[in-house]
Amino acid sequence: MIINKKFAITTGLIGVIALCVSATLPQQQQQGPPKLVNLKVFPKNVPFRVLDHQMDIWSDALGVHCNFCHVRDAQSGKMDFASDAKPEKTAARNMYLMMGKINKKFFKAEKDSLGMVITTGVNCNTCHHGTSHPEIKVPEEHHFGPGDPGGPPPGGGPGGPGGPRPGDKN
Repeated sequence: MIINKKFAITTGLIGVIALCVSATLPQQQQQGPPKLVNLKVFPKNVPFRVLDHQMDIWSDALGVHCNFCHVRDAQSGKMDFASDAKPEKTAARNMYLMMGKINKKFFKAEKDSLGMVITTGVNCNTCHHGTSHPEIKVPEEHHFGPGDPGGPPPGGGPGGPGGPRPGDKN
């Protein structure tokens, strides 16, 4: 019986201590998703989780973090997602609109043999491949003509006139 009394008193004291500690901690209010403002290319009623997922896709495609397009509020220290202070945010909006126009004009929704929609078209990763500023490569000029040492061999085939051609049997 003594063990039960000690156990009950100890449990009660621990409960009182836990209650006192929890009462002194600042109360955190349950907040819903943040209010979305300054949306210019997304629908005004887009759910936060959809917009957040799209931002994750973009950041992965460009290999960047939120601060690439968004600024941090100096007073609160939090990201100010509504601000248009960075030109990268405007560029992202323009590229998103461009991507939509290209996909609408050139990539119609197609269906496979089962009637399922096939997703085709271009997206951020088509050009960026994980880099924020993709390198622009201009192809080297090749002049294949008469007397060009870098051109194909005379006769058009790998061995020249009368030489072996692809597909010939030895």
